[in-house]
Amino acid sequence: MSVVGIDVGFQNCYIAVARSGGIETIANEYSDRCTPACISLASKNRTIGNAAKSQIITNFKNTVHGFKKFHGRAFDDPFVQGEKSKLPYSLHKLENGSAGIKVRYLNEDKVFTIEQVTAMLLTKLKETSEHALKKPVVDCVISVPSFFTDVERRSMMHATQIAGFNCLRLINDTTAVALAYGIYKQDLPNPEEKPRNVVFVDIGHSSYQVAIASFNKGKLKMLATAFDPHLGGRNFDEILVEYFCEDFKQRFKLNVKDNPRALLRLYQECEKLKKLMSANSSDLPLNIECFMNDIDVQGKMNRSQFEEMCVHLLARVEAPLKSVVEQSKLSRDEIYAVEVVGGATRIPAIKERISKFFCKDTSTTLNADEAVARGCALQCAILSPAFKVREFSITDTVPFPITLRWKSPTDESVGECEVYSKNHAAPFSKIITFHKKEPFDLDAFYSTPHELPYPDCRIGRFSVQNVVPQPDGESSKVKVKVRVNVHGIFSVSSACLIEKQKGEPEDVQMDTEPTLQNESRPEEQNKMQMEQECQGEQPNEEERGNNSGIKEGDNPDQGDSSKSKSKVKSVELPVLANTTRQLDANVLNSFVEYEKNMIIQDKLEKERNDAKNYVEEYVYDLRDKLSSIFEKYVTEDKFGEPIQERYREHEGRPRALEELGKKIQLFMKAVDMYKGKDERYQHLSGEEMSTVEKSAREALDWMSVKMNVQSKLNFAQEPAVKVAEIIHKIQELEDICNPVLNRPKPKPERSTEEGDKNSGAHNGPSTQPGAETKGQQQQQQAKGPSGEMEVE
Repeated sequence: MSVVGIDVGFQNCYIAVARSGGIETIANEYSDRCTPACISLASKNRTIGNAAKSQIITNFKNTVHGFKKFHGRAFDDPFVQGEKSKLPYSLHKLENGSAGIKVRYLNEDKVFTIEQVTAMLLTKLKETSEHALKKPVVDCVISVPSFFTDVERRSMMHATQIAGFNCLRLINDTTAVALAYGIYKQDLPNPEEKPRNVVFVDIGHSSYQVAIASFNKGKLKMLATAFDPHLGGRNFDEILVEYFCEDFKQRFKLNVKDNPRALLRLYQECEKLKKLMSANSSDLPLNIECFMNDIDVQGKMNRSQFEEMCVHLLARVEAPLKSVVEQSKLSRDEIYAVEVVGGATRIPAIKERISKFFCKDTSTTLNADEAVARGCALQCAILSPAFKVREFSITDTVPFPITLRWKSPTDESVGECEVYSKNHAAPFSKIITFHKKEPFDLDAFYSTPHELPYPDCRIGRFSVQNVVPQPDGESSKVKVKVRVNVHGIFSVSSACLIEKQKGEPEDVQMDTEPTLQNESRPEEQNKMQMEQECQGEQPNEEERGNNSGIKEGDNPDQGDSSKSKSKVKSVELPVLANTTRQLDANVLNSFVEYEKNMIIQDKLEKERNDAKNYVEEYVYDLRDKLSSIFEKYVTEDKFGEPIQERYREHEGRPRALEELGKKIQLFMKAVDMYKGKDERYQHLSGEEMSTVEKSAREALDWMSVKMNVQSKLNFAQEPAVKVAEIIHKIQELEDICNPVLNRPKPKPERSTEEGDKNSGAHNGPSTQPGAETKGQQQQQQAKGPSGEMEVE
């Protein structure tokens, strides 16, 4: 079983695997650990990763990148509309209102969903991991930003299914970093001691996340998270791009924004300049040849000037830090360390502000680029039965509070209940009890829309069906189980109806459903249990008088033992889920099939290109040899393989003839030794040796004739004898001569007189050879040879 962790970033992706007793980040076919999140589609195939990145400028309309944040979003989403103007490729509105990407593929205009595009990238990452591990890869753990909502997480799960992955868990970026940090620490406090609190700051290319985690031996608990989903490295790139666009417009009269190719080149150069300024404080040049209209452009920038231009971005660094400290209710003195990861944390001004806020230096013990992928691989190893990992429990958090809402059928009132508060432990399940007489709907939504980085706070509607009143007409007790699973996705997992039945006095015990269970490791299941009673309908005065004080497990007739007591029966109820922007099962299956077809098409195109490359290599190789080693073998009517065949025959024929001559000489020497009465061959008959001599002379005559004929031919003519014929002749000669010459001498037979002498040496009656009875022979064999004498 493979263990793979994947960090799917906005700009780049990393793959980590568990092998050789540790976690290793693997490289792709370009020997690069970083795989760009780019997909380029063409008329015959698609290219993904490094090959696609090289086509961002040349094939900008059909090269897709920067699509991670479009998961689960509608085309009319303000964020999508804001990004649309920055993208070189086209966005398209799908039938369900979601955002799609329009490209030209296989000479046709195609519109792909974001799930399909992400699945293409995951397919490439799967292929890379399979090539490194030399075995199929199915199970994986994939990272997502901690601020991803339910809709976005479901969309990512659909992408993993389309790519053929079995995603064991969607883990938050900051949680993965915390796991990679804590699992190797040997000096963590014991479980009964005060935990060690560590802040993790992750600033990537497009987002900024902060989390505080507490560590004890074998235990990780996320305390709080905060984020700015619109602050990242690309915002600093945009500052440089805007500056140089204005600069080039004034100095070179070039309108860069009107030329997509020039704008993309400027983005790439500004990103390189930003990285150089992180390590150098002096003036750095920016030079681009043939930028627009065959004009070479030049510019320069230094770190202090860059920081002045980014003051408004740097001011946004402090807000998430302040928020996460307030949520955790920790003082700055209680924070043990501040770990920073992500490419943008290399900017000195950002590190300076983080250090200033916490009044301590930032720590960089983790690999800034690979920490998330390594944490994902560790989580996958923990979940995998194939690996033995140090016991380490992980408790994550719910980033946004979740509320359930339902309507009362008797009046217009609406009931609400917040089932998960902000930073509630996850994964987690709860059981909520309703009193209903008919089916009802539960609307799930996020309680604080203003905190969401997503315009729609709805999660979905869950319909509990087949609810009926009790036989006496009273409302039935309906227990609904809700949960936030390991992926951070909310759902109503089950519902059951509690039916009251009359029974004997001894049947007092009520069969109730167990309370909430934590869905993580078994040792944690009893730590987070809760049951809530939510009254679905307000009973009237008569009902209140009859039912007041009766709760689960209570019996109103306990005082009168003569009366029969009630027992209950639990009946499972169907729950229909209608989540926001949920893909239909048939649509999802069609996407899976289309992805398989695209994989086949890519494979066929690769084989075709490999064949073309082979032909091209053959042509160039033959062309070079025709003027050198093949020159004297060329004829006007036959080129290519016949020339190579004549060359190979000319090179191999002397060696084959030499081998045949050695065999003939060897066999003729054996014949001469036989005629000279050599003891080695005297056991052979004259007829057999005549056969050997005859075969050797025939082979010698055949070789002489062929060599004479061949000597009269030039290099360009077909050979009189081929190497294969000579080898066949050698084999034929060996088959006749070797069985005769290699036959061993017969063993000498014991004479009768010698047997008589040996038998007379025994005391006792003499016997003739062979006169012993069968029983005597067996007895003698059992005893073995006598120790008093030796028989030769």
